[in-house]
Amino acid sequence: MRRADRLFQIVQHLRGGRLVTGRELAERLEVSLRTLYRDIADLQGSGVPIEGEAGMGYVMRAGHDLPPLMFTEEEIVALVAGARLVKAWGGLTMARAAEEAILKIDAVLPAKARERLEAVQIHAISMQAMPEALRERLDVVETAVHSRTRLQIRYLAENGDQTDRILRPLGLFFWGKVWTLVAWCELREDFRTFRLDRIAGLRPEDRFPPDRSRSLAAYFERETRAGRIPRKDG
Repeated sequence: MRRADRLFQIVQHLRGGRLVTGRELAERLEVSLRTLYRDIADLQGSGVPIEGEAGMGYVMRAGHDLPPLMFTEEEIVALVAGARLVKAWGGLTMARAAEEAILKIDAVLPAKARERLEAVQIHAISMQAMPEALRERLDVVETAVHSRTRLQIRYLAENGDQTDRILRPLGLFFWGKVWTLVAWCELREDFRTFRLDRIAGLRPEDRFPPDRSRSLAAYFERETRAGRIPRKDG
């Protein structure tokens, strides 16, 4: 996550006047407490009315909000195209949220920018409609990734074999027509990937704590070292 995005997320988490501990914020953002405290100090120094201190928690005074956003034409095109892709290939909740997001953006754009939004001719067409059950499954898995909730699944391998697994879901990836889940598999004690369309049964279980050795970052690092994922600098 870029630092600018992280600062934005801190403000979002502190909205509403609720006291939030530094440790809770650090866990949500997957950064160290030291990094979190530095970000808080920088936000306070820039005029964001955050009150509190390390060990006690932080709160943002009511009435503060972020300044209105202004999108460039290129950003408008990207937002509309992304929303249409999600509507075609995302979960049911995702699709509704994408449509609502575009409506909200349209409501606050000036006339010229609104004309550009309405003129975007990038469309996502699913030649084979995603089954509603798969869309619902995608929403459940995305929620589990976000909330760090274990999933009990029954998985169908390509050869037809079935296995029951307990997973720590880490991230979802879309490959054009297929969604896959990267997870820590407690049966295999290792990282594994699973096609969502081969999950026959799915049930959320208990929450699991953050673990850097079993995180998505650790997975990418291992795959990069093994040469299965190219390094960003090369």
